[in-house]
Amino acid sequence: LAPFNIRVNCVCPGTILTRASEEHMARVGMTMEEFIAAEAPKHLLNRVGAPRECAYPILFLACDESSFITGTSLMVDGGYTAQ
Repeated sequence: LAPFNIRVNCVCPGTILTRASEEHMARVGMTMEEFIAAEAPKHLLNRVGAPRECAYPILFLACDESSFITGTSLMVDGGYTAQ
């Protein structure tokens, strides 16, 4: 797609607190505190992410400032895959 000036990138999020994670907690009977205590240690930053922390990298990849970036996967996972 590059010959047509179309960039293709991927954002790979870690654990992000969203409505879906809240629904998951309700299904399995976990509190927010229990969920965070279970998930945070899996990330090098020892916490889970907020939606805006995933949105800003997506916004960057969609704007002209990233015009020389294509064919990449951007890990937005608090260091989960770096372990």
